[in-house]
Amino acid sequence: MIWAFLASAFSAICILILCLGDPKRIRVGRVPRREWRRRSRQALSVAAGIPGLLLALSGDAAAFLVWLGACALCGWVVAVWFSAGRQKMD
Repeated sequence: MIWAFLASAFSAICILILCLGDPKRIRVGRVPRREWRRRSRQALSVAAGIPGLLLALSGDAAAFLVWLGACALCGWVVAVWFSAGRQKMD
């Protein structure tokens, strides 16, 4: 189960970095940052999914499902966290 935790942590970091470089959020929020290139975002998306693929290929269904749930939860938490910051700007 430690592999599920490590894979979830790695994917959560990738999801957080993806949110920081989201071009729509940067444009709408008028955040003074450059948006990332398309290839960088694609590479981070693939990197976030690789731990799940490895868990699935290892045959550990429980670890894969833990990783999948943790990534979904992380995605929601990051989205709510950044939308709360956006509401403060308005």
